Amino acid sequence: MEVNGKISQESENNEIMQQMELISNHADGTNEIRLTIQSDIDSFNALYSECAKYTQQVQYAKSQRMSSNLVLSEIECKLIQEKELYQGQLKAKSLTLNNSLSVYINKLHELTNLINPVQVYIIDKSLIQWKRQQQLAGNGYKCMKDIDVIQTWCEKLCDLIWIARSQIKEADRFRVNLSPYFELPQSCEIINTLLNMTTQYLSSLVTSTFVIITQPPQVLKTNTRFLAEVRLLIGGKLNIHKTSPVVKVSIVNESQVNQIIGRNKPCGESCGELLNCTGKMEYHPVNRHFSTNFRSMQLKKIKRTEKKGTESVMDEKFSILFSSTFFIGNELQIEVWNLSLPVVVIVHGNQDPHAWATVIWDNAFAKLGRVPFNVPDKVPWKSVAEAINMKFSAATGRGLSEDSLIFLAEKAFRMQNMAFNNMLISWSQFCKEPLPQRSFTFWEWFYSVMKLTKEHLKGPWMDGSIMGFIRKSDAENMLTRYATGTFLLRFSDSELGGLTVAWTASNDYEVFSLHPFSAKDLSIRNLADRLLDLPYLTKLYPNIDKDLAFGKYYTQSPNISKSVTNNGYVKPLLVTHVPGWSGSGTNGQGMNSYPNTPQNHMFHENSLGNYSTKEASVYSEPDNNVTAFGNYPLEMEFCSSLDDMSQIDGSFF
Repeated sequence: MEVNGKISQESENNEIMQQMELISNHADGTNEIRLTIQSDIDSFNALYSECAKYTQQVQYAKSQRMSSNLVLSEIECKLIQEKELYQGQLKAKSLTLNNSLSVYINKLHELTNLINPVQVYIIDKSLIQWKRQQQLAGNGYKCMKDIDVIQTWCEKLCDLIWIARSQIKEADRFRVNLSPYFELPQSCEIINTLLNMTTQYLSSLVTSTFVIITQPPQVLKTNTRFLAEVRLLIGGKLNIHKTSPVVKVSIVNESQVNQIIGRNKPCGESCGELLNCTGKMEYHPVNRHFSTNFRSMQLKKIKRTEKKGTESVMDEKFSILFSSTFFIGNELQIEVWNLSLPVVVIVHGNQDPHAWATVIWDNAFAKLGRVPFNVPDKVPWKSVAEAINMKFSAATGRGLSEDSLIFLAEKAFRMQNMAFNNMLISWSQFCKEPLPQRSFTFWEWFYSVMKLTKEHLKGPWMDGSIMGFIRKSDAENMLTRYATGTFLLRFSDSELGGLTVAWTASNDYEVFSLHPFSAKDLSIRNLADRLLDLPYLTKLYPNIDKDLAFGKYYTQSPNISKSVTNNGYVKPLLVTHVPGWSGSGTNGQGMNSYPNTPQNHMFHENSLGNYSTKEASVYSEPDNNVTAFGNYPLEMEFCSSLDDMSQIDGSFF
């Protein structure tokens, strides 16, 4: 995909540069005509001067003759002949100049017409594609156009427009200089039209190439510093940098965004208080970047609009507005502005999941030329699957399999065995409506799994050691066909951000599941070490040695010979142990070197209750027609999985 993207970009770059080389050659041709016209004007002026001199001499001779009543002299006749000769040459030269100027103006017309489609392609296609890819990058898209390549095009295009504009001004100068000698009414009209066209080209190029290189975070937390960068893609062309323009930044709501777009310029709109929100643009000759970096902006306050129905603050979208004024010499003043991608403002980390749902839905399904910030309420599952797969892959390093996507479709639609791809899923199903018999939504469940994987399971997930997205009943059916000690890892259906171990525990192929490990559990002791603590888990499904799959993630050797540290203290070791479960040759203990801690064994039949931070269990999630296994206290500091989304704090994208 990326290789094909690079080939496509190289091909596009070659084609654009060829087109601009053609325009450059045409500009060289018109310049040669300009030089010829200038030379002809110099000759015309010399002829005109000589003709005027002879005309004056003839008039003087005639006045002398008339006052003295003399006959026409030979000298006067000769002067008249010379004057008529120069007049004939002037007439011929004026015709030549008229024709040359007409040809020159036509060539300039052709030049501006050649520029137009290239500018349209760069601004309305390539730059728009880059902006769309930049929005998709918020969902994990990676194969983006190279903005530095686009900048090279814009710089070259700017040069060509400026050359065309300069040559058109030369044509106007020629017209003015020749107007005393002959009339050029049509030329005047055409030249003014061409001049207006190039002015519009320049204005459009400057305003369109004022872009946001580094977007503000799309989930923006108040009182938190954030970065942004804007750049003018024509670099040092037009000498705009010599005036050191200042960029101002404000935050605007959806209504204000529509007003700005409607009038095509901002008028001081703002709905919040931003700190460190002005920056001077600077030109860097080495990389030709004319930009400003905002390194410590901070949103202090936000004014929200009134909510209706089921709307929440995490549904409301804002945008960061960047604006400035550029001066081109003493003749042009151009107002530039640009709006960031939609931003959701939050005040607490527990708002992250819903805020990211809003952002990902907008990034994935925003249409070109939409009314800000409208998105469809229902979209095909195939499109949603592509979006969440892209996000999951970017966050965790590996994408979702077809089976995983089918599992997610079944969870999102609350049904099984359907052709999901073309079925429409609503925004409400995606992140508003709780899953059956659950207190959380599909998106909250998916987000918590993604967060857990990124922060604690990335290595094993990228290795393919975590099956993850599979129903409990399917996992049991798979494991019953394999030998005792075979296990697999799956994400809990009933717990947010939980990973459970299901394993074949007896010769009768009975399958058990550990209570899900939460993010807190795995931050205390990682997954690999926890699996190492349980010797009766021997083979990762289908038949991969546990040490081979997870050995590189062990934080210590299975055999520890040194227990006393350099300072004389005995270092304790925290291990995972399930009372009542043992491996072969351990006499009922999970590990011979770590005997069971005395405790009160309690059996809770068919119980799913919340466990204290010092308990874990052999566990079964609620499932139709499935009886839950017993719960056993566990011998280590061990916390339960998260009870609600408020414990999933902090953005991880």
